[in-house]
Amino acid sequence: MWGTGFSLFCFALRTPYTVTIALRSAVWSHPHMPSLCRDCLTPFDATRRCPSCGSPRVVAHPELFDLSIAHMDCDAFYASVEKRDDPSLADKPVIIGGGRRGVVSTACYVARIRGVKSAMPMFQALKLCPDAVVIKPRMDAYVEASRAIRAMMEDLTPAIEPLSLDEAFLDLTGTQKLHGAPPAVMLARLVRRMRTELGLTGSIGLSHNKFLAKVASDLDKPHGFSVIGAGETAAFLKDKPVRMIWGVGQATQGALENAGIRTFSDLWRWDRKDLSARFGAMGERLWHLARGQDKRRVSAHEPMKSISNETTFHDDTSDPDILDGHLWRMAEKVADRAKAKALAGRVVTLKLKRSDHSLLSRRVALRDATQLADTVYRTARGLFDQVGDQGPYRLLGCGLSDLCAETVADLSGDLLDPDAVRRGKAEKATDQIRQRFGSDAILKGRALR
Repeated sequence: MWGTGFSLFCFALRTPYTVTIALRSAVWSHPHMPSLCRDCLTPFDATRRCPSCGSPRVVAHPELFDLSIAHMDCDAFYASVEKRDDPSLADKPVIIGGGRRGVVSTACYVARIRGVKSAMPMFQALKLCPDAVVIKPRMDAYVEASRAIRAMMEDLTPAIEPLSLDEAFLDLTGTQKLHGAPPAVMLARLVRRMRTELGLTGSIGLSHNKFLAKVASDLDKPHGFSVIGAGETAAFLKDKPVRMIWGVGQATQGALENAGIRTFSDLWRWDRKDLSARFGAMGERLWHLARGQDKRRVSAHEPMKSISNETTFHDDTSDPDILDGHLWRMAEKVADRAKAKALAGRVVTLKLKRSDHSLLSRRVALRDATQLADTVYRTARGLFDQVGDQGPYRLLGCGLSDLCAETVADLSGDLLDPDAVRRGKAEKATDQIRQRFGSDAILKGRALR
């Protein structure tokens, strides 16, 4: 594997192989190119292989030891956890998701080569990869692995901004004196620890701001390490498509194309005021990002906005017992996640999707914030009863939003339901038993529906 400089040149210029040989030679012929072996962590001046261990896994870049904003993205995280826990899956295409009516949560790289993508309908994924092993998500296993990775990150810096279970921004500014090594070395050490101690891999993007760090982490996957320096930002972005910008989906991309904007260089031709007038706040954001400018700080305290859970049924259903059982299990999952994060919510939301894909959504604000499954379930069930018989349904979901600290949760009880306090105490006792003896130690009858 060639160094990052080679990867970035190829990506930026889209050159054929015959031309990239010359570029590659130029990178490695530079007499003082800062380089790092990703296996033994030896820093050195650029050569094709590490002078200490002979590994070809070398990253080289003029600003390698000067940059400190990083994005770490685990490689096919859910599928990688499954392959780690079941070695018989190692060389097989693995898809994590629901039944044929569900969608793909993630897929391993073997399946991705066949065209399988996240959020793809399961029936379509199985047409592309009929021999895939389909596994239902095991969130407990993924959360456990995520926490282990997070602990490794915290050994490097307190400035960590998680985006999901499998990716996060890190700011290692000012940590070199503490660790006795620049951020690039510590990031390479992080992914080496992930591989050796957890059996999982991740890809690093290193740059001078969050936007470019996230872009960089996608350049060399899986198990990659890519760098975008300040000095090359404009040249790197020039001909890239605007869909590279995080948050530019199909609708925004269509609106930009209608305005003749397809690449970053197209954005450069627009006046800042004109972009803002046409696209509002998004126009202002585009103007800055088109120039590689991103002043957002890596925030270790970015608040979570909501907690939710949903499921897509194998067959559309109007069966009240089936729907009620699913609603209870979802309420339990939402409550468990809230308790795990010491949070409560003031708003309960119900989500229903009918067989024609039309969406029904209902929400209600509670008098007191809650983290109790009983309260979430009863509130969501009330919203479901208000909707009436509009099924059959292909999807059901519920959630908590307007989140706050658990210290203000479930304080006053429910004056209209005298048994609410008793049920709340029973739920807390159940939680303690499950923590000691496992999640299946106590099950409610409705959970078996």
